[in-house]
Amino acid sequence: MTERIISDMQKTMMLCSGSVNRALAEGIAQELSVSLSNMKHEKFANGEIYARYVDSVRGADVFIVQSVCAGNGYDVNDALMELLIMADAAHRASARSVCAVITHYGYARQERKAAPREPITARLVADLVEKAGVDRVIAIDLHQDAIQGFFSVPVNHMTAMPIFVDYYKNKGFDPEKLCVVSPDVGRAKAAKKFQTLLDSDIAIMHKDRPRHNQSEITALIGDVNGKICIINDDMIDTAGTLCAAADTLMTRGAESVYVCATHGLFSGPAFERIENSKIQEVVVTDAVPVPLERQNGKIKVLSIAPLVAKTIDCVYTNDSVSKLFD
Repeated sequence: MTERIISDMQKTMMLCSGSVNRALAEGIAQELSVSLSNMKHEKFANGEIYARYVDSVRGADVFIVQSVCAGNGYDVNDALMELLIMADAAHRASARSVCAVITHYGYARQERKAAPREPITARLVADLVEKAGVDRVIAIDLHQDAIQGFFSVPVNHMTAMPIFVDYYKNKGFDPEKLCVVSPDVGRAKAAKKFQTLLDSDIAIMHKDRPRHNQSEITALIGDVNGKICIINDDMIDTAGTLCAAADTLMTRGAESVYVCATHGLFSGPAFERIENSKIQEVVVTDAVPVPLERQNGKIKVLSIAPLVAKTIDCVYTNDSVSKLFD
C-alpha cells in the first residue's frame, strides 16, 4: 500500500481510481508523488458492478477519482454506479473521510425542469452520491454552477479555463484579432471571464433545442468579421451545435474558428462531424477519456491532472483552494 502521511496531523491520504479514466488518476497520483491504492474492480456476468479495497482504508482520507461518462467498456450508468459502490465500500470500511473527485458530472444537463413532468436528474445524482457516504465533492466545470447547491456537503468547483487561457496565449495570436464566442446565452458569463483573461473581443450566439441532441443557431450578437474566433463550452457531445456555430461564424466573415471545451464526450458522429467541419482545432481536457487514436488531426487533449492534484492537496492539508485561481 502506498500512502502519504502528514505526521503532525496524523492523517493518511489514499488516492483511488474508478475504471473509466484510470490514465487521469495515474497522472494525478504522479503529481502528488503517491501511487494509486490497490482496488479490485469486476463486473458480474449479469452486468452488476463490484469494487473492493484490497488495502485497509480505516482512518484514511479517501479520494475517489471517477469520470461519470462512457469509457473503458463502461457506460455512463456503470460509471455512476461504480462511484457509488466505491464510496459506500470506503464508508463502511471506516474511512475517516470520502471525497468524490468527479471530473465529469454525468446527468448535469438535467439540472432543471424545462418541460412539464421532467425529472431533475442532476439533483438525484447529488442525493445518491451523498447517500453513498461521500463527505466532499471536487468537480470540474459543472454544466451549471447551481448544481453545487444540490449538495449539502462541501463542493469545490474547479475550472479548466486557466489551462485554455495559457494554451491560446502561447499560440501567439494577436489579441486584437481574437474573439471569444459563447455558443449560447447560458455560457455568456463564462465567455466574459475568458474574454477578460485573453483581452479579446466577445460575441454571443443564441440557439434553440427543438429536441434532445439537436440544436439550431438562431442569432449572433457581436462582430466577428476578420476575427480568430474561439468558441468556449463546457462539453462537446455530438458536435452538431459546434459545427453549426462554426458555419455561422465563417459565413459572418470570421478568419478561423477554434473550439475549446473541458469535457470531450464525442458521442455518435462527433469525430466525423468535426473532421469535416470548418473548425480549425478542437482542444479538450482529459477530464473525459479520449481514445488515443482520436488524438490527432483536429483533436488536441490537455491534462487537468496538475489542477486536480493541487486541489486534492489543498483539501487534504486544509489549505485554501481559491488561491489556485488568484
